[in-house]
Amino acid sequence: MIMDENKTTIVVGGHFGDEGKGKVISYLALKDKPDIVARAGVGPNAGHTIYKDGREYGLRMVPCGFVYPSSKLFIGAGVLVDPKCFLNEVSVTKTNGRIFLDKRCAIIEQRHRDLDSGNKYLKEKVGTTGTGCGPANQERAGRTIKLAQDIPELSAYIADVPLEVNKAISSGKKVIIEASQGFGLSLFYGTYPFVTSKDTSASMAACDIGVGPTKIKDVIVVYKAYTTRVGAGPMAHFIDEQNIKEYPLWQEVLKDAKAKGHTGTVNEILAKHLGEKGTVTGRARRVGDFDYELAKYSAMINGATQICITCLDKIFPECKDATSYDKLSARAKEHISGIEKEIGVKVTMLSTGPKAEDMIDLRK
Repeated sequence: MIMDENKTTIVVGGHFGDEGKGKVISYLALKDKPDIVARAGVGPNAGHTIYKDGREYGLRMVPCGFVYPSSKLFIGAGVLVDPKCFLNEVSVTKTNGRIFLDKRCAIIEQRHRDLDSGNKYLKEKVGTTGTGCGPANQERAGRTIKLAQDIPELSAYIADVPLEVNKAISSGKKVIIEASQGFGLSLFYGTYPFVTSKDTSASMAACDIGVGPTKIKDVIVVYKAYTTRVGAGPMAHFIDEQNIKEYPLWQEVLKDAKAKGHTGTVNEILAKHLGEKGTVTGRARRVGDFDYELAKYSAMINGATQICITCLDKIFPECKDATSYDKLSARAKEHISGIEKEIGVKVTMLSTGPKAEDMIDLRK
């Protein structure tokens, strides 16, 4: 029986990754109780940080929706799989028995990691994470890479993910597809050559899982209340000693940061104060003011139907842990309305802290 009501949602990053998608997905999993959460994206080069029962998880393979114990978890064919990383995360998250990966997932081996970290261009100019994703995707395009169905230790986790997910959609079940990284890192639309090894848009996420475009109801694009970026590459509105006078809000944030004893360049101080470091690499993220131009362009190409803004509490500390819109300060509301007006898409969720429950949900 084919159901009329489509309940499939894609969650994707709107800037350079690190937008807090993991937190958003964990909230949606607990709130909406999806039947399936499916992981799209490049592979283990992108990490999502989430909190469950007071514990922090830095996930690179297991979907963040694992926090809802009744969801089945899938990793799509478009995702590169590092078997050691995958099996370790399954053990840590205790998801054995409800997590599966597509038989056609390409496998990252040690030689791919060696090629990645040993490539001077990728390491020093592009800023690769060294996880082997670029060389593995290159080999996959050359049709010589191993697939998940060829790895004995993965045999218990093998599934036909498109078949399982599409059957669920057709029977009216709720599906969340979680993308990784961010639009600005797209191989096609990002700041080439400072990008990842494939597209990172919502369309690619649907393709990774094997779901057609007509089966997607909502695309939630996630943005931080400001912009950050790990690694090399251009970044508009980067905040430094020369331009901070142009940003009254950031002058205030810097004052708070210095009061806490942080030292270094202006950007280093801001990054330390905001706790900005990469989940996978641990590298400090560069900090900038909200990039409206990139946000608007990414909303267009992703086909955003909703926007989520995260990390409000980091630049508006008076908003920390707020769970209703009327509890936000006037300056935070002004910032939110400015983003909504400029992008032209409704803001439906606002994150005010790291925990899943630190969320203002404005969806109807």
